[in-house]
Amino acid sequence: MADEVDPGKLEITDELIAERRTGAPGETPDDMAPWMRPIIYLIETLNLWVGRLTCLMVVPIIAVMVFEVVSRKVFLAPTDFSFEYSRMLAGAMFMLGAGYALMQGVHIRADFIYRNWPRERQVTVDAVLYMLFYFPALIFFLWVSTEYTLKAWAIWERSMDTAMMAPLAPARTAMPIAAALLLLQGIVELLRSLYEMSASRRSKFLKFLPFYAIGLALIFVGIVYPKIFPLGTWWVNVIGVTGVGGIPNEIIGVIMIGVMLFAIFVGFPISFTLIFLGFAFGAWGFSSKMTFYLQTLQFNSTMLDEQLVAVPLFVFMGILMEKAGLMERLFTSIQLMFSRTRGALFVAVLFVSMIFAAATGIVGASVTILGIMAARTMNKSGYDVRLAAGTITAGGTLGILIPPSIMLVVMGPVLEVPVTELFQAAIIPGIMLAFLYMLYALVRCWINPSLGPILPEDEQPETSPYYAIEFSSVFAALVVLIWLATLGLRGAFGGLFPYAGLVVPLAWIGLMYAVYNWTRKTRPGGFYYSDLWYEFFMGLVPPTTLIAFALGSILAGWATPAEAAACGAFGAIFLSLAYRKLTVPSFYDAMIKTLEITVLIMFLVAASNFFGAVFSRLGTPTMLTELLLQWDLSATVVLIIIMALVFLLGWPLEWVPIVLIIVPILVPTLEALDINLTWFAILVAVNLQTAWLSPPVALSAYFLKGVVPEWDLKDIYLGMMQFMVIQLVGLVLIFIFPQIALWLPGYIYGN
Repeated sequence: MADEVDPGKLEITDELIAERRTGAPGETPDDMAPWMRPIIYLIETLNLWVGRLTCLMVVPIIAVMVFEVVSRKVFLAPTDFSFEYSRMLAGAMFMLGAGYALMQGVHIRADFIYRNWPRERQVTVDAVLYMLFYFPALIFFLWVSTEYTLKAWAIWERSMDTAMMAPLAPARTAMPIAAALLLLQGIVELLRSLYEMSASRRSKFLKFLPFYAIGLALIFVGIVYPKIFPLGTWWVNVIGVTGVGGIPNEIIGVIMIGVMLFAIFVGFPISFTLIFLGFAFGAWGFSSKMTFYLQTLQFNSTMLDEQLVAVPLFVFMGILMEKAGLMERLFTSIQLMFSRTRGALFVAVLFVSMIFAAATGIVGASVTILGIMAARTMNKSGYDVRLAAGTITAGGTLGILIPPSIMLVVMGPVLEVPVTELFQAAIIPGIMLAFLYMLYALVRCWINPSLGPILPEDEQPETSPYYAIEFSSVFAALVVLIWLATLGLRGAFGGLFPYAGLVVPLAWIGLMYAVYNWTRKTRPGGFYYSDLWYEFFMGLVPPTTLIAFALGSILAGWATPAEAAACGAFGAIFLSLAYRKLTVPSFYDAMIKTLEITVLIMFLVAASNFFGAVFSRLGTPTMLTELLLQWDLSATVVLIIIMALVFLLGWPLEWVPIVLIIVPILVPTLEALDINLTWFAILVAVNLQTAWLSPPVALSAYFLKGVVPEWDLKDIYLGMMQFMVIQLVGLVLIFIFPQIALWLPGYIYGN
């Protein structure tokens, strides 16, 4: 039963992770070859402790960012170090944690084909691809990044984009260390694959390994030191000449994309597949050494990207808020508010899902917690399973759209659009989708009341005789509060008195509270506000205050996304303490999960940036743009084709590879057709929500099934697909009426 599930034992923050490693690090089967076991134990113990120490870097990142905000806003004394320290710490964190993440099995795979293979085939393919893709790519990355880092130490290179001009060598050292740790962990992965093979196949691999090592060494020497080894000169002449075989570079790029699409569907971790393909096709198209240095520069650029600092901080904030259990009280109060309405629980789920989406941005956490909170009550009240499952899973998907969305944080640098603008543009589409979900559920219940019966009378709350007035006046007051807060963000009250944009909304809240107390004491005409409104606000105010503080400071331009994320993370710590849900083990667990998800996203960002840089250097994006323009297709037709492509790719792939691999390829065409990139980003975000509700992957179904095992997976699928159609309706509306996404950014900026 759903109430028997212990949410503390569920992995609900890793929906992007294809296959988490089971078993303790360093643990090996008793029948494994004796020479393998100590190697695996030593390497995995090393990566385990590196991960345990690296995750602690979340704390100083939060500290320096919060210190900067307080210094700048309170004492009017901005620091000259917080920007440098935060981005270098965040960059070093995701690099140093890469080996730990591989050990835990959290590097993302496109494994919907891989997972259906027999285990013998899986481990054989893994072993072959580690030897073919992984080790060559990591060896060259280790060599070039070491050279690059040693040079930074030798000349004490400094950053040139800030007044502090901080030294780069300490942070840059994380690259060769990460490459070394990944190489070591790759040996472990190869040994584990060999162990799981049949004895005859393992014997063949072991006999081949010495020849493989010699061949790999010859290739390395031939490329790095061509004057020493004659074979190396021949190798460079073969793969280092532009357009080998008379094939133009642009066509090489087309072949590169085809091979990439095939390779990632084989099921090997996508990051390492992209790195190897970038090496191979870059060497083929222009120059091997140039390709190696291009990779190091791209990884270094990702490490120092100040916008991406927000990724680990928003992830940490979401995980802590989920652990604090802030949503249960809000869900119960909304359920009681609508207790006399058919489909009340659907309304409660979707309202809470909007708040939770803004709090976490983690779909797995949202779906799981909503399932735990709502499923038992829905079953008890006789709610339709399919509509209930669709409501829960659809509400959970709002986390990748409603700000502060991790996907939008990652998409901003890809499209070179400010993250603040994407956040502004996503608010109305997110609310619109939630409203469409709610409208659909309520209309279905109105047509067929058995789908969502009214709650039994003994479960309905005591209210005044004028409950309709209670309800309408409370929500009207909330609308006024949102309106006042929006005016404050725009600076409309700036001429009244200092900090009027903050004081006026707070004064309205004070007035609401005073009216609430007055009616309860005097009860004019028998009217008063029920106890459930106290529960409602006690459940609503803490999480929404934190969200409004983080998101509002971004939209108002008071703080960068990274600074707001740090303040939000600090606030989440405070709320967790206030709710007495923060313990040392839970705090550490939040940090280690933050490290895993951060590495998963950021390492793939760096790898895809390298892949995209090689692809651009080959000239293929320009060729494809010119080709599309020659077809004389309208911008609308091209955009429809792109949306269809994203929709189809969303079925087998998650949003990370689509945003980081496919979208950059399309940018030159979008710019040539003068398509608004902010609008395009929201179209892609809404489109990618379908990935969570569309088979064959549809991870939301498995999260919900995990906490409501009595619901049949077929019913969950059928329920989800109803809401997938609604998402497509929302996508069409945004496509036809771009101002749904573009009105709020223009309004805030006064355009």
